Amino acid sequence: MAKELNSTQLVRYLEGRGIRHVFGLCGHTNIAVLSAMANSKLSFVNVRHEQISAHAADGYARVTGHASVVLSHLSPGLTNAATGVANAALDCTPMVVIAGDVPSYYYGKHPHQEVNLHADASQYEIYRPFVKRAWRVDTPELFPEIMEKAFALAESGQPGPVLVNVPMDFFSAEVETALWDRLKANAKVLVKPSIDDETARAIISRLLDAKNPVIYAGGGVALSRAWDELRALVDHLQLPVAHSLMGKGCVPDDHPLVLGMTGFWGTSFTNQTTREADLILGLGTRFKEADCSSWEPQYTFDIGEGASRLIQIDIEPQEIGRNYPVEMGVVADLKAALKVLVRVARDMAPKGVQRPDLVKSIAAFRAEFAGRNAEMQRSDAFPMMPERILADLRAEMPRDAILTSDVGWNKNGVAQQFDILTPGSILIPGGFATMGFGPPAALGAKIAAPDRVVISLVGDGGFGQNPAMLATAAAEGLAVIWVVMNNNAFGTIAGLQKAHYGLTYGTTFARAADVMEQTPDYAAIARAYGCDGVRVASAAGFRPALAAAIASGRPTVIDVAMINNPTPTSGHWNILDIYSPGKKVGHVTTR
Repeated sequence: MAKELNSTQLVRYLEGRGIRHVFGLCGHTNIAVLSAMANSKLSFVNVRHEQISAHAADGYARVTGHASVVLSHLSPGLTNAATGVANAALDCTPMVVIAGDVPSYYYGKHPHQEVNLHADASQYEIYRPFVKRAWRVDTPELFPEIMEKAFALAESGQPGPVLVNVPMDFFSAEVETALWDRLKANAKVLVKPSIDDETARAIISRLLDAKNPVIYAGGGVALSRAWDELRALVDHLQLPVAHSLMGKGCVPDDHPLVLGMTGFWGTSFTNQTTREADLILGLGTRFKEADCSSWEPQYTFDIGEGASRLIQIDIEPQEIGRNYPVEMGVVADLKAALKVLVRVARDMAPKGVQRPDLVKSIAAFRAEFAGRNAEMQRSDAFPMMPERILADLRAEMPRDAILTSDVGWNKNGVAQQFDILTPGSILIPGGFATMGFGPPAALGAKIAAPDRVVISLVGDGGFGQNPAMLATAAAEGLAVIWVVMNNNAFGTIAGLQKAHYGLTYGTTFARAADVMEQTPDYAAIARAYGCDGVRVASAAGFRPALAAAIASGRPTVIDVAMINNPTPTSGHWNILDIYSPGKKVGHVTTR
């Protein structure tokens, strides 16, 4: 029987699956794989820190809709990547992490860099709390079938990352080619569950009978890429759409039936509409805390006996009824289910439904909300108002540009008051809310969609987490634009501390008298890495700098000084026991 190195056959297997990019960083445990990749169709995206590789792979997978691949070294490499992989896990991003480990013949001897304080040969256990499954490859011959299982699990059901942990000598072992070749006959895409007509008719009947129905769209809509099907249902039955943070942009924000985001950073109009709904159709959402105002019924959702009724559709059974009681729970892929719902809705209500008063009320709220922001959006103040940064960015950014956010104003403010006009074009760190996600995620997005403009909107705290990603951007020629909203602080936390304790200890950075002398100078750092860097000196200078960066086709950092205003809030977040023990302290601003 013919034999070949596992590493060589792994590379050929990845090529056969359509993988074109692998993200990672070298180490002595994975150089056999890197060497096999050298003359292959695969492109290795080299980074300077493993967290960068995981975030970049996360962004790549979100844009392509398929599992990305991370190649990691053992122990410190694996732990460096852990935050990025955990972020992918909480946001249900499919990812296959292949990690080198100590040689199998050194098990029990505590070799170089092994994690071994409590057990031998147990490196893979580090990822167990957050990946869908962590495999340890125990013989070279098991490696092929584990790789096949890994991709299937990462992409099926509720997607997420998996770990394949491989002793380095197994990469170099020769195994029969038949073990890898037989996988070619296996289906690489699984048929996802849908719903039958009876179930669809029960759902549509309830929606038609309801007086104030609301669709609540979560990140599952984007994961299943069900944007067109959702919009078709919304248009035919004139259903208003509220969304979670991760559901942002599932229906374009300029659609007349989009209410906006709910919860703590949502708007009063959206929260009031969802609270007063008699029927809510929850799509691909687990109803997270911030989206639901800590589940306190007087703020955002009042679901239960004598209040709103809930129909919940999700691919993952454990999410159904997790935080609110359901009248009807349905396990299905959203794209498949919505196709059936649209067809049945057109059959049961061939003329559709019209809700002109609702459309008018949404339009009136938008106009009123925009009016309240108008002064700040036009302000010439410098450091800039965050509202002006967002307004100028939206005006200059192409409609289909991809935007990655991080945490702070660039996430909460964007979700609340920045229009996403193309579904799937915003990448947000939701469940883990990882500071430092946005800048490297933009690298992955640009690699996945090289013809689209990719912009990373990030705070100075988030950008400072891993500026070494600029080295990868320069080396790969990735024309990403990073807009650094620089308030010289971990702004959101500084605002909370200031509101509740009257100080900003440990949350702000040393400030120079002149804003143009603030350090670090992120524009200068960009130039040092071989990218372009611009430090904006006035509010009027930002939009021209952005336009020039888009036109340049070069990786560019635009450092923009910003006033540390808090993001307006109208919902609730029950963490007052932390910030103001024993006191009934409300939140600072509302809109």
